[in-house]
Amino acid sequence: MTDVARLAGVSHQTVSRVLNDHPNVKEQTRLRVRAAMEQLGYRPNRAARALVTGRSHVVGIVAQNTALYGPTAVLTAVERAVSADGFAVGVASVPVLDRSSIVDAVTRLLEQRVAGIVVIAPVRSANEALDDVPDDLPLVVIDGDPARPRRLVTVDQRLGARLATQCLLAAGHETVWHVSGPPDWFDSAERVAGWRQALLDAGAEIPPVITANWSLDSGYEAGQLLAGIPRARAVFAANDHLALGIMKALREAGRSVPRDVSVVGFDDIPEAGYVSPALTTVRPDFEAVAAQAVHLLRAQMDDPPAGGLPRLAPIPPCLVERESVAPPRRAAGARPRAAAARRPGDQ
Repeated sequence: MTDVARLAGVSHQTVSRVLNDHPNVKEQTRLRVRAAMEQLGYRPNRAARALVTGRSHVVGIVAQNTALYGPTAVLTAVERAVSADGFAVGVASVPVLDRSSIVDAVTRLLEQRVAGIVVIAPVRSANEALDDVPDDLPLVVIDGDPARPRRLVTVDQRLGARLATQCLLAAGHETVWHVSGPPDWFDSAERVAGWRQALLDAGAEIPPVITANWSLDSGYEAGQLLAGIPRARAVFAANDHLALGIMKALREAGRSVPRDVSVVGFDDIPEAGYVSPALTTVRPDFEAVAAQAVHLLRAQMDDPPAGGLPRLAPIPPCLVERESVAPPRRAAGARPRAAAARRPGDQ
């Protein structure tokens, strides 16, 4: 760094500011320093920087080792966003999201002197473990407990569930059945709350929740149950794999989607647009989640606000309408409903 400073005709501190993208450097000076780095073949010594600052140029990510689409998509997006911001990525995978596993993963990352940690913590047990993280460590929690908003970045799960439910009501269905994810997942609980609120707002009957896990098999079992309920004409599934399992079970039971039963999912997995019928679903913005997480992490690294970090609004998802929703079929001689279901955005 001293050689770069001498060649560029600037101070050692100016070179440091350029390396850290500090705003208080003239563009002409920045270009001169970058040219000197290029000429000398200079590369920052991350190990030496860690010795000086006590932290490396690595961001640690704690995530469950899972094939579930949502957490995997979030992890991939965060890795890209962290790398694009100039940091190396260290992933600590855990087999289960329980307290001991999270504590062990965070401890391993702290031993590597990471600059900050992102924890993808969608279940209650994982969030409880974060109470033990040092207060001065830059930390962001993705999809964590909405009741603990400090340093939280998340999708607006309630809005997504309302969009799905309102879509089915707007098609003319009198009510909407819901197949939820596991109750200890925050995403699942928030989607149940959004579904229920949409039905309350519409003055519709609230059917019992059918609890499942996130798998195709669990969706198939829920679909077998729904196939035996003639009045179940519209279904909101808590994720797309559940929705696909439900659709298969309904089809095998002789109930057509969407002619007999309309189905909406959540996540917009890559296969959603290629099944038959193509699945209407809610699309979370995983890239926006990752970008906001990195921005919040850098705010803690660079210049933490004196008044504490602001509470960030959940990131809104969008509804992707395809072919799995249709108006309900009427029995011969049946009279139409007196009033149409409330549409999204109606007051």
